[in-house]
Amino acid sequence: MSSEIDARTDFETRLGRASGDAGGAELALPAPGGLTARPGRAQVTLSWEPVDGAAGYLVHVAESADGPFEPLDHQGRDVLSVPHGPYADTTGTPGVERWYAVAAVASVDHVGELSEAVPAVAAGADGEPVAVVVDAGSDEGELDRPWAPMIGSEHLSHALSIDRTGGHEIGAELRAALRAAHEELGVETVRAHGILCDDLGVYREVDGEPVYDFSGVDRVYDMVLELGLRPIVEISFMPRDLAADPSATVFEYGAIISPPKDWDRWYDLVRAFVAHLVDRYGLEEVRDRWAFEVWNEANLEVFWSGTPEEFFRLHSVAARAVKDVDPGLRVGGPASAAAGWIDQLLGAIGDEPLDFVSTHTYGSPPLDLRPVLARHGREGTPIWWTEWGVTPTHFHEVSESVFAAVFLLRGMRSSMGRLEALSYWVVSDHFEELGRPPALFHGGFGLRTVGELRKPRWWALAMLAALPTRRLSVRASGDGADSLVESLAASDPSGGRVAALVWNGTLDQSKAAGSDALGRRVELRFTGLPDGAYELRHHRVDDDHSCVPAVWRRIGGGAAWPTDAQWAELRAADRLDQLHPPRTVTATGGVVEVAFDLPNPSMSLVELVAAG
Repeated sequence: MSSEIDARTDFETRLGRASGDAGGAELALPAPGGLTARPGRAQVTLSWEPVDGAAGYLVHVAESADGPFEPLDHQGRDVLSVPHGPYADTTGTPGVERWYAVAAVASVDHVGELSEAVPAVAAGADGEPVAVVVDAGSDEGELDRPWAPMIGSEHLSHALSIDRTGGHEIGAELRAALRAAHEELGVETVRAHGILCDDLGVYREVDGEPVYDFSGVDRVYDMVLELGLRPIVEISFMPRDLAADPSATVFEYGAIISPPKDWDRWYDLVRAFVAHLVDRYGLEEVRDRWAFEVWNEANLEVFWSGTPEEFFRLHSVAARAVKDVDPGLRVGGPASAAAGWIDQLLGAIGDEPLDFVSTHTYGSPPLDLRPVLARHGREGTPIWWTEWGVTPTHFHEVSESVFAAVFLLRGMRSSMGRLEALSYWVVSDHFEELGRPPALFHGGFGLRTVGELRKPRWWALAMLAALPTRRLSVRASGDGADSLVESLAASDPSGGRVAALVWNGTLDQSKAAGSDALGRRVELRFTGLPDGAYELRHHRVDDDHSCVPAVWRRIGGGAAWPTDAQWAELRAADRLDQLHPPRTVTATGGVVEVAFDLPNPSMSLVELVAAG
């Protein structure tokens, strides 16, 4: 068996296993009130009243009022709870009654009582169109951009590699993807694993004494800064000579997941490392534009061979070492999987500084961690989701889909105003955790392919980045409004450009290939415009527009990699398509109306630009 299969099999076997019981107090929340189930074509929209202290809500379903009620599995393969309603259930069969109940979630470990159950039957016939009304005369403040603070990447030494995958140089293309994230999407920092791994030679012991060498780190971070980015320094993994168990590893590149054999030497290494960064790049630079996160997903056995208590000690010792260099340097955690161990870390560190709380989840919008922080008297602590995506599963076809792009929009909209960073994992398919890409479209996590083609998820972020700066009020009604079909709108300060981003999607990954029954007619109405002429531009992402994976399905013939002619065809298709050519429209009485079909899944960016 090859080492690639060994690493992949080991990872997939251990991924779901907790690394230990971290304890924590029992937290019970009351059942949500006011649950309603509004049926539509091939969907049921659930709404409920919020519960104080809830980080999210877990929807349950049953075939009858008597149950049994089970969590509704939308196949996200991770946390199934959602941060708020409304929630569109598209997993049922039209014409078949189902019963729904909802529980408030204090944390992923604590699910409260079920609400009163309500029945609903998804319809099979067409429902009313979705009306989206944008008030161009409103101003709801600066449009939040949670994607901009951070993006994820494969370990950054990979960006220096001159090896080739699919005939393309790894490092050059990974650097190009990172630069494009900064220049095209406005991303400011990059987070990656493994800066202390032995490929960079940071730590070794000679005659029993520690020897540091930060020259490899310098090459990596010099490169990051040259790209216009700054690093979020994940303090991981354990150097071999410092590991209590060097045989405990993860990934194809053998990252060591062991606690240190000597806690004082762990402290000394972290302090020397951080002091070196400050000396090389300047205190003001590192303090104001960098940050330090301790480890990665230690609540999973696959990433931590120690106990929970040893991880909390690892975190505290590393955080103290960072702060000993300068108290103004930012450090946080627990960088946990599935929103776990947050209560436990906050309880374990007591009054120790924590400049941000960080965690990860996949397959659902991120939960609302503000109530968790409030329970520990840490209101206002920045919340960073330092990994987030449509699936935690490597080599999964959903990552190539328009479904995943619409999922990304849903999560970003949900996050606005309640967290500081939502970092998509990852920027490029040049990624080797469980082996390098075996084919062009192999279900890679990347927003961009080997060969630097842009996937639909890239276009989702590009559409968000194209929105003007001032958020506008939007009202929606109709079949699946604000649950299946969602929207954002914004204008520039002068009012000369107004844009609405409208998308159609579900969390239900059984519909990842699309659903005709979930397609909707959208009636988009702009109000409050100055009268006059506007250029109307309508960009679209769906299976027929702005979707190079769909082009490859049509021309690839099952091959792993394109021929030269196929590369040329793919590059010609690597653009943000317009649904129709720009045209001139006139606002009369402050109103412009645009109607269009919106397949499921798909997304449309509709812009009005004042003429002259």
